[in-house]
Order: sequence, then C-alpha cells, then structure tokens
Amino acid sequence: MNPRLSDASLVELNLALVRAGFVTLVPISLMVLVFGAAFGLAAAQKGMGPLDAMLMSAIVFAGVAQFAALDVWGTQVPVFTLAATVFAINARHILMGASLYPWLQHTRPSHRYGVMVLASDVNWAMAMQAFGKGQQAMGILLGGGLALWIFWVVGTWLGLVFGATISDGKAWGIDMVMGCFLWAMTLSGPRNVRIIMTWLVAAAASVLAYYFLPDNTHVIVGAIAGGLLGACWPEEGKHAH
Repeated sequence: MNPRLSDASLVELNLALVRAGFVTLVPISLMVLVFGAAFGLAAAQKGMGPLDAMLMSAIVFAGVAQFAALDVWGTQVPVFTLAATVFAINARHILMGASLYPWLQHTRPSHRYGVMVLASDVNWAMAMQAFGKGQQAMGILLGGGLALWIFWVVGTWLGLVFGATISDGKAWGIDMVMGCFLWAMTLSGPRNVRIIMTWLVAAAASVLAYYFLPDNTHVIVGAIAGGLLGACWPEEGKHAH
C-alpha cells in the first residue's frame, strides 16, 4: 500500500491552506470570470431573468452544463431532457470523486463532501497532481474551488450587465483556455508507456464517441476507456492480486 494515501497531513484542512489554494487559483479564475460573463450574456439573450441566471450560476456552478441548459430553455422547459443533458455532461464528476477517494476517505464527511461541492475540472486536476506528488491539496480543492465559484458568479453578473462587449469569446481565444490548462496539467504529470497509452486510448474512444454516439457522451466514454486500461495495466512495481 502506498503510505502517502494514509498520511493525515495530505488531507489537512485549515484556513491557511484554504487561503493559499484560493490565491493559487485566482489567475485561472480570471478566465472563468470571462466564461461567466459569456454565460450571463447568453442567458439574457435567451430571455432568462437576471435572478434565475444568478441563482443557476450560484447553485449549479457548472459552465458547460449551464450553456447546454440554455439550449432547451424557454417558456416550456422540457424537464426530463434538461435533467438528462445536465447529468450526461456532469457525470464526469462521478469519476472525479472516485479518483479522489483514496485520499478523501481519510477525512471527516463534512470535509469530504464540502470540498466536492466546489470540485471542478481545474481544482480537481491540480489537486490530483499535488496528491500524486505527496503534497497537501485540500486547500486547492476548497480554496481554489471558492475562487472559481466567486469569479464564475461575478462573471455571470457582469455578463448580464455589460455582456455585449464580450459577445464573441471565441474571437479572443477564450474558449481554448480551459483545454490548454488541462493539457498543460497532463503534460506536467508523470510520463511512461502506461500513462501515454491510457491517454491515447481515452482520446481515441472519446473521438469515436463524439462522432457516433449521442451528444456529451464522449467525455464519459473516454474516461471509462482510459480508466479500464489503467485498472487492467498495473503500475510498474505493483502486481495484481
């Protein structure tokens, strides 16, 4: 058993760690601010009231899922279609939670579920990298998540009020920021044949699912394909029992 998984210091949570995690995520949160503004503008254009848009960003806190929800928003909202779409997009959080479990199982339930409320792609990726290096990451999950949430909500408000100035985020390359960030996190992690093949299989499965399966299923298909390969291919120095 890896001794780091049971090291209580890795899952320590205090105000100093939360503050450090918040500061660490502020730079990328500035990009989230712009994404939030784009959502606020799109919500206003769809006829969603300011209060509804702000509540959605504050409670749902899921950028892609919120944009998808706008596609079916109207005077008659198809609840089942809306719920199915949002679930399909956010199902990746199930996998994110499972990947964090080896560390979070050693925390109190209040800490465990509290940080997961604010878990997103960015602070999850950074936390996984930190945990993998044997470093504390609970502050990144909670403090970083707070930074992302605050900037997302503020961005939504800015989009509702001043959104016309950022109506075309793609023209500024804003749509590429999150993908580039996650790609950089991947490249900075460990690299060996097992890791590379896992990413290649996940990418190939995701691309195929994107073209041949229903919308938004490619994320889950890619994650499951890569996860299965990783589970069946033991790490070097470890043997399956």
